Amino acid sequence: MIEIQGTLDAIWRIEGARIVAALAKMTGDVGLAEDLAQEALVDALSQWPESGVPRNAGAWLTAVAKRKAIDGWRRAERLDERYRAIAHDLEEVAEDEWQPIPDDVLRLIFAACHPVLSRQAQVSLTLRVVGGLTTEVIARMLLVPVATVQQRIVRAKKTLSAAKVPFEVPEPNEWNDRLAAVLGVVYLIFTEGYAATSGERWVRTEVANEALRLGRVVAGMLPREPEVHGLVALMEFQASRFAARVGSDGSPVLLADQDRRRWDRSQIGRGQAALRRADSAARGRGNYALQAAIAECHAVARTFEQTDWSRIVLLYEALGRLAPSPVVELNRAVAVSMATGPESALRIVDGLDTRALRGSHLLPSVRGELLARLGRIEEARSELLTAAALTANKQQKSVLEAKAALL
Repeated sequence: MIEIQGTLDAIWRIEGARIVAALAKMTGDVGLAEDLAQEALVDALSQWPESGVPRNAGAWLTAVAKRKAIDGWRRAERLDERYRAIAHDLEEVAEDEWQPIPDDVLRLIFAACHPVLSRQAQVSLTLRVVGGLTTEVIARMLLVPVATVQQRIVRAKKTLSAAKVPFEVPEPNEWNDRLAAVLGVVYLIFTEGYAATSGERWVRTEVANEALRLGRVVAGMLPREPEVHGLVALMEFQASRFAARVGSDGSPVLLADQDRRRWDRSQIGRGQAALRRADSAARGRGNYALQAAIAECHAVARTFEQTDWSRIVLLYEALGRLAPSPVVELNRAVAVSMATGPESALRIVDGLDTRALRGSHLLPSVRGELLARLGRIEEARSELLTAAALTANKQQKSVLEAKAALL
């Protein structure tokens, strides 16, 4: 059973978003689509130990879920109406010829990010339904309690139902109303791949690469939107370091210790090209473009010591004014510590409003590093151990515990 559960989890990570997209298209209801998919997973868990894993497991799950939908419509005495809708879908040839959003998963993201929902609800619902992330993971990513995420998702589904919002792909003139949420979802999925919030692995390249692929598709759809190119540039720069971020045993390799010869220079070049496209709009750099510019500073530095930390501090200051958050301030403090020393950086950290970071390992891990550099060893060790206790990622926990042990 444990082996089947692991196989099913792996299949869901790869196929989940497409399964939900197919079901949402069939039923016209994102919430119902997710429920049907979950019921199909339960069936798989009970049947596969005896029958074996199907050759095309994703198709099996989709077929089971569709049968459940039809059974439900039969019970609701609306089968004829739904059959007509399904037949109409099958007869549509235009879809095979051209789609304004040329990707099933991206269509689902745009559909789920409906403007009737708040931005927070859009992101939470889409990460759950499309990204297949658990509420625990989403809560860690958004720095909010698990109960808050659960409430947002439940309320979002009820809101869509109450507003009679059908599952449909928005027309191009409606994309801008949803773009900010779509980009936010894509980047959060990438972030979970870049530095997993839980589990055995520190980097989940397949998740990050899927987000990067989606970002490139959006850039092709909206070539004049600078923030789309800014996001693609940021993800290209970050992904260029994947080969050097993990040791042969799966342990994390921190930025200062990475072999920069293993960085993907062609991917860095693609990031620089995307950032130039963002800048060519001459509208000033937005949130993602500023983060991409920071990532570029790391990407072009020949060594860790040669990094232009002063420029990174300036970019973080601009980012903090444009998109203020405690995480941005923490990152600025790290850059300040490298540019002018740990003492001034610690003042920044100690002046933060920590309510949003409560329960996160980020604050104690940064504070522990700064205290260690100041020679305040006992305080540093305490902070690092606190951070280790707060993270749910096994590899991250090992790194923090090792740092504490070295002190």
